[in-house]
Amino acid sequence: MPMQWRGLGVVLLALLAISASAQAQDAELGSLPLAQSRDSAGVPSLIVHFSQDASDEPDSVQAKPRQQAESGTSNDRILWTMPNFLTLENAGNIPALTPKEKFAVTARGVFDPFEFVLIGFVASINQASDSNPTYGGGMQGYAKRYGTAYADNAIENFMASAVFPSALHQDPRYYQLGEGGFLRRTKHALSRVLFTRSDSGQKQLNYSEIGGGMTAAAISTYSYHPESERGFGNVVSVWGSQMGWDAVTYMIKEFWPDLRKHKSRRQELAQQTSDTANRSR
Repeated sequence: MPMQWRGLGVVLLALLAISASAQAQDAELGSLPLAQSRDSAGVPSLIVHFSQDASDEPDSVQAKPRQQAESGTSNDRILWTMPNFLTLENAGNIPALTPKEKFAVTARGVFDPFEFVLIGFVASINQASDSNPTYGGGMQGYAKRYGTAYADNAIENFMASAVFPSALHQDPRYYQLGEGGFLRRTKHALSRVLFTRSDSGQKQLNYSEIGGGMTAAAISTYSYHPESERGFGNVVSVWGSQMGWDAVTYMIKEFWPDLRKHKSRRQELAQQTSDTANRSR
């Protein structure tokens, strides 16, 4: 498990570095909102490239809050691949999820095609590092590591995002802060491991995350993991690794939209530059 969230940590650092660069570039571009061009008659004209008005945001960016308000979930993907359906941005009046919806959106992420690819990558890392030596090598050892990694991921997700939230009436979604400095946003992301919202919007201790993770660790340890690993100490170790994994995941959920929005602005600028060039010919 440590190998898994170490790899996720690398993704987080890359996202943070790109996000910081994106924010710096956006600040530079934002300070130069007007660009000169020439119309077909050769007369200089002013074209606004960026505006703080939300109406000038790309359609894909404006559509996200509307999709969230209607469904209570999102269609977002981290790095355009990894399911991020329980993360909400600029969330306003968002409806509470019913138990059926909590199970449905969790299953949507667990059985997403990319999850099988990601688990394959994790299993490859575990195979290369010879984790769980009792599994052996070759395709048989890889299959055992793949099955164990997938089962661990699926059980933990269902417990922490569907079973416990439904029973305890807690909200399994992550609400991105999206504003403020790095430390403030980091604190917001990491605090999600310990605190969450109830279905009615009240701040509560995150029993779903804590209890769901512990239950998932106990199920995996005492059911399909090797006999040599069955013990309370291993349950605590697996649970701690899962909490670390989830903490890093919340950090990625917080800062990933910065990169996505930056790309949308860059695409908009490129399109406007192209349109300007075409009009000047």
